[in-house]
Amino acid sequence: MAARSEDPVYKTDALIAEDIDAYLEQHQHKSMLRFITCGSVDDGKSTLIGRLLYDSKMIFEDQLAALEADSKRVGTQGQNIDFALLVDGLAAEREQGITIDVAYRFFSTEKRKFIVADTPGHEQYTRNMVTGASTADLAVILIDARKGVLVQTRRHSYLAHLIGIRNIVLAVNKMDLVDYSRERFDEIVADYRAFAESIGIEGFVPIPISGLAGDNIATKSQTTPWYEGPTLIDHLETVEVDLADTREKPFRMAVQWVNRPNLDFRGFSGQIAAGTVRPGDQVRVLPSGKVSRIERIVTFSGDLDKAVAGQSVTLTFSDEIDCSRGDVIAAAEDPPQAADQFEATLVWMAEEALVPGRSYWLKLGTRTVSATVQPPKYQVNVNSMDRLAAKTLDLNAIGVAEIHTDRDMVFEPYKADGEAAPNTALGGFILIDKMSNGTVAAGMLNFALRRSQNVHRQALAIDKPTRSALKNQTPKVLWFTGLSGAGKSTVANLVEQRLVRMNRHTFLLDGDNIRHGLNKDLGFEESDRIENIRRVGEVAKLMADAGLIVLTAFISPFRAERDMVRAMLDEGEFVEVFVDTPLEVAEERDVKGLYKKAREGKLKNFTGIDSPYEPPEDPDIRIDTTELSPEEAADMIVAKLIP
Repeated sequence: MAARSEDPVYKTDALIAEDIDAYLEQHQHKSMLRFITCGSVDDGKSTLIGRLLYDSKMIFEDQLAALEADSKRVGTQGQNIDFALLVDGLAAEREQGITIDVAYRFFSTEKRKFIVADTPGHEQYTRNMVTGASTADLAVILIDARKGVLVQTRRHSYLAHLIGIRNIVLAVNKMDLVDYSRERFDEIVADYRAFAESIGIEGFVPIPISGLAGDNIATKSQTTPWYEGPTLIDHLETVEVDLADTREKPFRMAVQWVNRPNLDFRGFSGQIAAGTVRPGDQVRVLPSGKVSRIERIVTFSGDLDKAVAGQSVTLTFSDEIDCSRGDVIAAAEDPPQAADQFEATLVWMAEEALVPGRSYWLKLGTRTVSATVQPPKYQVNVNSMDRLAAKTLDLNAIGVAEIHTDRDMVFEPYKADGEAAPNTALGGFILIDKMSNGTVAAGMLNFALRRSQNVHRQALAIDKPTRSALKNQTPKVLWFTGLSGAGKSTVANLVEQRLVRMNRHTFLLDGDNIRHGLNKDLGFEESDRIENIRRVGEVAKLMADAGLIVLTAFISPFRAERDMVRAMLDEGEFVEVFVDTPLEVAEERDVKGLYKKAREGKLKNFTGIDSPYEPPEDPDIRIDTTELSPEEAADMIVAKLIP
């Protein structure tokens, strides 16, 4: 062994191992910067990222060989390598020469590690840009020097600022195509500065570059002797991204998981969103408001004496208090707010437009609640910054609207007064379609509505069980749904008669009758139909609280609204009765002549003709009126309701 230790080759291997260990140690402690590239289509975003990967030597030899082959195949002219192909991974992207999806790439320099998101430039993919920007610390706004500031440049800049990105780089690209003109560069910077100031961007760093030629990317270019600022990589390596402001805020942690491996341990796991916590600190669990003290800060590596923003930990309390997923653990002396009505800014991301009044899932932090969006107060024209009147929001639209949730949410304004960094953890949310489970919007909470703070529920001495006991019955809401002419009202009327003969206390809410009074101000547009059902649901809930068996006969064409009413009521209280009648059979009956008018175009938005009906997927009771008479159907419903 002694002889081998003196072997020069053996020593070289040891030195190499030491160098690798030293490199890995240095790399592990580098700071991380997340940034996005955005701007209009063909401004050179993918090419720029490819150049950054190439200049930082993050491309292996086999990748480089494949890249050169792909560049020849797609017919790249005037260069050996098409750097955009490093990032454009989808076949459609390579065929069209555009970015569609968000592409994330990692690279590193001696000073810092980077994760960069290449976001699409086309307007139809703006939602993908929002996804990439949601976790970014810096935005590189690219501008084609030939085209100048475009609508999509303004849109992406507005969104980056709206989301709270404080560090903006204005990369004026393709300077080689304008002969590295200082006058053209200054003109573009002046135009962008005027727009930036109008939307509240306080500062940005302009850099003249050529992603293709590599000018001012990693090294200073001799072609722009008039430019005295940093190269792009120099700026990315040195820009300050400090978590100190987050750590100096009051303590906040949303509970992601209740950790209960055995009867002797109960902890609450999550990532600290803001502030610092130590054993012995007094904390408050929201929205319940219960107070306790931190007993331990548990991690996989052992207990900690202190934990700060960004760390994932498990906290244990000195007291046994109720705390579950979605709750927020906060500094007891400075807790966040809780409310159920807000003003919010929405970026609509779905092909299907916003339906005011429809119930969506709202996910904020680790809590998911049911929420409805009111008609927008206004929509923002990102080109002129004008506030436009709007009844809904279409794909990529940005607007401000009120949001109502079915329970209190713990929140903080996304952009609080006097704070530079946004409160993403408790101020940013997404809306999810209840039927498709697709994300339809990203949102930022502005503030709680005053009425949500000033209007409180009054505790009543007489409750639902007391009223139900007086009537000797269990409250129910029998929700009859089906096409017009299916026989809903007929069957519901027969069911009520049978229940009354059994000394049950009932009330029948019929769709036509309600529209003569409570809902006579509503039409038959989709949003009006939703509001019609919401109001009826609220009335049915009040009647069920009174201990009644409520019967409702409404087309109620949308599953989301029927589910909304089900969510208003106690478990098992909502009974969905699907009066299943084929369209052709209902149309043959046409007692009121409505189908004929709809077919002639005299009656718009008629369910089954030019407005959809979404049949229940798993109704509590299904009635096939082609097989059962109304009397037989009524008998079957009563038998299932009261065995």
